[in-house]
Amino acid sequence: MILCLAGTCAIGYVGIAYFTKNPEMAGVLSENPERIFIVFAKLLFNPWIAGVLLSAILAAIMSTLSCQLLVCSSAITEDFYKGFLRPNAEQKELVWVGRLMVLAVAIVAIILAADPNNSVMKLVNYAWGGFGAAFGPIVLLSVLWKRLTAKGALCGMVVGAITVVAWKSLGTPLYEIVPGFVACGIIAIVVSLLDEPKQAVVERFIEADKAYKAQL
Repeated sequence: MILCLAGTCAIGYVGIAYFTKNPEMAGVLSENPERIFIVFAKLLFNPWIAGVLLSAILAAIMSTLSCQLLVCSSAITEDFYKGFLRPNAEQKELVWVGRLMVLAVAIVAIILAADPNNSVMKLVNYAWGGFGAAFGPIVLLSVLWKRLTAKGALCGMVVGAITVVAWKSLGTPLYEIVPGFVACGIIAIVVSLLDEPKQAVVERFIEADKAYKAQL
């Protein structure tokens, strides 16, 4: 991963230097600098090699897209539909719901991607901001604090996600994950303190603490 990210950064820095020196060759980069890899592949390599490199982009997109569609579909079908709406749903029904969710998620993704003002980097930043703010504090608290409750975790996730969306709409330079992360953590702690934790969770923490002390 370090090598992969280092190569990505290197392409960006080399592109800045190269096309600043040769602005007449920038072409589509003036409108969308995210195409730097595509432009470099066409400029520096034989068309056969460039075709292989460009097909790698499509392969990465297709593999990631298929995984994300399946994950979103299964999460909605199993965790929401079966978990809350239809606990006794048959497998055939769940299969059809899963297929419909794949279609729905794909349509939403197409709508988001169709906006010419959106870039891959902006969409990824926004998505990871939502993930980090909604789930980050909950993951940390669930392994570090025995008083976290289900209600506290749920309220924290909802508040964190809403904070990210609201903060993004304000257009401030501060990355939305920061206020979302703080809001999620505070709400999760406050609601958990007002609620009663499950005794089984508390006992697991106590047993883990005893095992750790025994090893020392």
